[in-house]
Amino acid sequence: MNREVTLPLIVDDRGTLQVAAADVSKLLRTVGGRWLHLVEAGADDLDEDTVAALTIELAKLADRIDVACIAHSSGAVSG
Repeated sequence: MNREVTLPLIVDDRGTLQVAAADVSKLLRTVGGRWLHLVEAGADDLDEDTVAALTIELAKLADRIDVACIAHSSGAVSG
């Protein structure tokens, strides 16, 4: 998957993040983990290679959210 996703940070007029990035990152990783668990449990309707690829992409997206929010919190990103 070669397409990049741009993630806007949702901040209020004081620069406070309005979305709990840790919760979003955790959700993305949890979804991927559950898909993998279903494949390992033998779910016939899931393609193992597709689930693996999607799980990797969800983890990358979660990492990008974490990095963007860390940069924002440290003042490295302007609103």
